[in-house]
Amino acid sequence: MEKRVLAAVLSLVILMTGLTGCGKKKEEGKTVNLAYVDWSDSVAITNLAAAVLEEKMGYDVDIKMADIAPIFTSVASGNTDAYLDTWLPVTHKSYIEKYGDDMVDLGPVFEDALLGFVVPTYVDIDSIEDLKDQQELFDGKIIGIDAGAGLMLAAEDALKDYKLDYKLINGSAASMTAALGKAIKEQKPIVVTGWTPHWMFHKWDLKVLEDPKESFGEKETAYKYVRKGLAEDMPEVNAFFKKFYLKNEDLNNLIEAIEADESDPLSVSKEWMKEHEELINSWLK
Repeated sequence: MEKRVLAAVLSLVILMTGLTGCGKKKEEGKTVNLAYVDWSDSVAITNLAAAVLEEKMGYDVDIKMADIAPIFTSVASGNTDAYLDTWLPVTHKSYIEKYGDDMVDLGPVFEDALLGFVVPTYVDIDSIEDLKDQQELFDGKIIGIDAGAGLMLAAEDALKDYKLDYKLINGSAASMTAALGKAIKEQKPIVVTGWTPHWMFHKWDLKVLEDPKESFGEKETAYKYVRKGLAEDMPEVNAFFKKFYLKNEDLNNLIEAIEADESDPLSVSKEWMKEHEELINSWLK
């Protein structure tokens, strides 16, 4: 727990101070500062945007990974130019209620995202309601991601709504998929907090449990939020972000490419960009 608190503090310091170290370049409008969380879609979207900005538009790009709370704080305060993966109406609702008036919404980047409890298809349950009285089967645990993430807040609501006596285990996206992979290898039952699009649905046979009480909400849309003043400081960048949109098929393809390649996500995104010139150019007209 102490390590997670320290990581959150460090990520806030990096975002609030590290990005402002680009003083001269930022005044010249040639460095774009982006932030992302360690979700597969956020990694893919942010690195693809960086690839386009660098290769097609001639900008320098500074990318920082952090927890979601300091990211919204940094965009709202103007120290980060954009966060391109804000899920609404549920996942990031509390952050938009707090910081939305201090940022600019540039529209959706992809649609039909879904949150929920996820199990391997060999687990013989189909609904969150089926988890009741099954604590022993799952060792009374649901494997989660970062504490404070919108997904985890929705998961806590689900435990209350369905009156489930389970312990929600905090971790990270990486630790969640590691636990899931280990359980699948051993063909053991497991429940995790998950979302689509995500590469794990292509690697393993999984299902999102039905949610009749809609604790996780309906399908969500991911939006692009930028700092105030970006349109005036970097009109070309702002115009690109407005047009930046991915169909689920393209996003899933990029996510899979990043996961399958041992190179860094930015290099993979640059190669992917070369193979999708028509799509890329449609954002730059």
